[in-house]
Amino acid sequence: MANTKNTSIILEILKGLGVPILLIMLLAMVIVPLPPIALDILFTFNIALAVAILLTTIYVGKPLEFGVFPTILLVVTLLRLALNIASTRVVLLEGHTGTAAAGRVIEAFGEFVVGGNYAVGLVIFSILVIINFVVVTKGAGRVSEVTARFTLDAMPGKQMAIDADLNAGIIDQEAAKKRRAEIAEEADFYGSMDGASKFVRGDAVAGILILFINIVGGLIIGTAQHDLTMSAAVHNYTLLTIGDGLVAQIPSLLLSTAVAIIVTRVSQTQDMGKQIFAQIFSDRRTLIVTATVMTVLGLIPGMPNFAFISLALLCGFGAYRMSGSRPAPPPDPAEAQSPQPAAPNLGWHDVDPIDLIGLEVGYRLIPLVDKERDGPLVSRIKGVRKKLTEELGFLIEPVHIRDNLELQPNAYRISLMGVPVGESEIHIDRELAINPGQVFGKIDGIDAKDPAFGLEAFWIEPGRREEAQMLGYAVVDPATVVATHLSQILKTHAHELLGHEETQQLLDRLAVSAPKLVEELTPKTLPISVICRVLQNLLEEQINIRNIRRIAETLSEQGARTQDPDALSAAVRVALGRSIVQSVAGMRSELPVMTLEPELERILNDSSVDGEINGLEPGLVGRLHDSLSEHAQKQEIAGEPSVLLVAPNLRPWMSRMMRGIRNLYVLAYNEIPDDKRIQMIGAVS
Repeated sequence: MANTKNTSIILEILKGLGVPILLIMLLAMVIVPLPPIALDILFTFNIALAVAILLTTIYVGKPLEFGVFPTILLVVTLLRLALNIASTRVVLLEGHTGTAAAGRVIEAFGEFVVGGNYAVGLVIFSILVIINFVVVTKGAGRVSEVTARFTLDAMPGKQMAIDADLNAGIIDQEAAKKRRAEIAEEADFYGSMDGASKFVRGDAVAGILILFINIVGGLIIGTAQHDLTMSAAVHNYTLLTIGDGLVAQIPSLLLSTAVAIIVTRVSQTQDMGKQIFAQIFSDRRTLIVTATVMTVLGLIPGMPNFAFISLALLCGFGAYRMSGSRPAPPPDPAEAQSPQPAAPNLGWHDVDPIDLIGLEVGYRLIPLVDKERDGPLVSRIKGVRKKLTEELGFLIEPVHIRDNLELQPNAYRISLMGVPVGESEIHIDRELAINPGQVFGKIDGIDAKDPAFGLEAFWIEPGRREEAQMLGYAVVDPATVVATHLSQILKTHAHELLGHEETQQLLDRLAVSAPKLVEELTPKTLPISVICRVLQNLLEEQINIRNIRRIAETLSEQGARTQDPDALSAAVRVALGRSIVQSVAGMRSELPVMTLEPELERILNDSSVDGEINGLEPGLVGRLHDSLSEHAQKQEIAGEPSVLLVAPNLRPWMSRMMRGIRNLYVLAYNEIPDDKRIQMIGAVS
């Protein structure tokens, strides 16, 4: 056991020293002259390493599994250049002695591969350089550049998709962290490949320059220093240089091919050979047509009939085997011997339920909601659901998105429980510049209205975004327009989204931390229907139900006295008074309020019967509405909350009558906390 442990430690140390030792060897090859036998070993190792790298790029499941490839590419390129320097030194120093001066590998490539003919060697070397430099390296570099750019451009969208899935609960925090790491790793990999492809391109250029330098330098050294004839010098130095160039260019071509393969791979965990076979030969008609063409060519007189006919037979046999391996098609019902079973009777499963929340879009807006292309509206809607769920205190159901050809191409429609509640048009190629109420000029664009709040707006070209923002406009993209409109509608109609099932879910969650409270509340004190109605009343008046424990405690106390939902809602409002006032006025110590003039309050009290106001003059309600609307508008411009403080028995009726006034809050006297000071700013007459 001790020996095994020591061996493992030694192996780990050697692994850590591998790269430093290799770099030291590279420096040594540049500085120290190497004997021919060492050059043979290193050139052979270089070729084997290039083959191994090429095969790794072919058999790896997906590019990111070979993430160290850019670093390996740099190291191997440096190794090959160091070998070029070492072999150049030997060729120029010992080339006058013959073609074996630089080792057996260079001699073999110079003599055997090109037949000892340096002219043929120059042609072959030139062809290899053209293939490597012009075709493979240039194409791989362009693909690396484009892939890196698109990968970086797609990062924000992918990050938003991860955040949306995390917010929607589709994935957990660990899965989101892992997916973010994969995106960052992918961007780093393709960014590194964009730079690493330049190493290969520079290596190809260096090979051409080294060839000419060796030939010219060898001729000068051979004739001037070693008294060789010109023909002998040309023979020796040219063959040695060509052998050296071929030994370097073949691994260079293999690595260029490896770069091209890795950057053109699709990011899927699948063997490349299986991908090619599955995609090229997935349809037997390909082999049938190929066999037919080869047969026709093989029957033409003067053509190599045997080669063409043999290939045609091979393709035909492959098509036959593919057809035989396919599963048999299902029998035709008209030809079936046994009688077919009768169609089942209609059942309740044939009745399609109505979507609680629906979004229909015209055909031009489909790219916004296309999940396969990461439509931006899909992630925005998930964000809206998460935000409203946190704000309101109950789970907002998913939004069912579908296209509707009956709508205008740029139109969308929002529906609740099958009933349309909002509709508008957007321009997918423009952005909406919204006038928040104070701008410094007008911008050219298509006139529109902000669908969420009805503000003046213009659809502008994306290039004019900064100009609009400088003028004071709020500029949003089309997906944000729809998401904001949807958020506003869901917030306004939140009470319609809460039903018995959602109420039961809230109580079940509360029962985990306060089981006795829930047990006492329902069904002993109040039925679930009354509790649901109270929660709906709160949501209808824009009061969140996040503090479900406080709500349940109040209902449990008041439920013994009454089961009237309106009376219970009023009691819950008093219990939630602090949070209601805080949502209206924030943390300020004083609350600016308006009240009703005593005479008006007396008239309303005299007309009040069980919380309802009867027998009022129609014009009185209209004048009251106009007065409060004007007050609310002034308060909004001043940045102050608009609060109307009334008697508890008048508050429900006043709240319903004045609900159409934007940013007006109707509160009862007993809903104001004791520590909150009231600042009287006027009385409504």
